[in-house]
Amino acid sequence: MAAPDVYPTARGPLPRLAEPFAKRARERRHARFLALLAPAPGMRIVDIGCGSPGLIGLAPELDVTGVDLVEHPGYPGPFVAADAAAGLPFADGEFDLAYCNSVIEHVPPARRAAFAAELRRVARGWYVQTPARSFPIEPHSLLPGAHWLPAPLRRRYWRLGAGGDWQEVALLGRGELQALFGPAERERFGPFTKSWISVRLP
Repeated sequence: MAAPDVYPTARGPLPRLAEPFAKRARERRHARFLALLAPAPGMRIVDIGCGSPGLIGLAPELDVTGVDLVEHPGYPGPFVAADAAAGLPFADGEFDLAYCNSVIEHVPPARRAAFAAELRRVARGWYVQTPARSFPIEPHSLLPGAHWLPAPLRRRYWRLGAGGDWQEVALLGRGELQALFGPAERERFGPFTKSWISVRLP
């Protein structure tokens, strides 16, 4: 299975310029994920906010159950449509690992504690990644500084970017991610912190 594009639905020239860099960053992140967690073939993984195809598109050999707010009829594995912040239909510790890549920033801040608690409940370990608020390029619109603007200005500016329809995204700093999931390490892009990653081994 070929790795999917990072910006499959984005518009304009910005995604074409960013795609090679984003793909390389994602490949490095995935290699680091495999090195950190060394997931064995029998390990049960839940991919929360999987999209399509999510982790299973990068590692089809793993036992991955996808979870997302909306149905993905073509998802190539077990799938559950559910809102993690409202509760997941899994037992405590049912999975060895919860994988959550570029999702928590889409969860409204008031619901993040519930989202994180549910992720921690269903899995004995986790890998959570989120774009860093300090990085100068907003990763959904690909616009410089868009995430630092007040919402009314950001909404107007967003139309100039690659993101298409407006998304209510609130990027996290290291402290917020650590409060939810424990110690976080940097993923760098040159001198900048591109994202934060919190890992707990199962």
